[in-house]
Amino acid sequence: MTTWRTRIEPFTRPLFFAWSRMSRGMTLGVRGVAVDAEGRVLLVKHTYLAGWWLPGGGVDKGETTHGAAIRELREEAGLIVRGEPRLLSVHSNERFFPGDHVLVFRVDAFDLTERTSHGEIAEIAWFHPDALPEDATRATRDRLAEIFGGAAPDPNW
Repeated sequence: MTTWRTRIEPFTRPLFFAWSRMSRGMTLGVRGVAVDAEGRVLLVKHTYLAGWWLPGGGVDKGETTHGAAIRELREEAGLIVRGEPRLLSVHSNERFFPGDHVLVFRVDAFDLTERTSHGEIAEIAWFHPDALPEDATRATRDRLAEIFGGAAPDPNW
């Protein structure tokens, strides 16, 4: 599904990156790998980007990475994390955005409720790691292959 946000995102991305670079210098993001009792992982489709992604986003000023992962899972997918997310890996995202780093956390205990983010996420769904949708992003596929398929962790996003 192509939305107006998907169509304008390529034009607004450079402005966002310029603002981020001027205001932050280095950026830090998180992604959450939520695994349900059936071994499926939660993926999200954004209203402004193509494909299926692991839920996540930027770490806010004054926020811990664990706190950001918990917040992003709640906002984007309606997951209320029980316990602490477990850090799995850290990646440099230089190819996409110089100075950006992404931390991947795993969550196995959670409750489901309503999302708090409206307008950002078009769809959420659960998938088995060996049966991902065709349009799952490369980074999503790579991270899940590292976690579930025994692939060597790649330090690059």
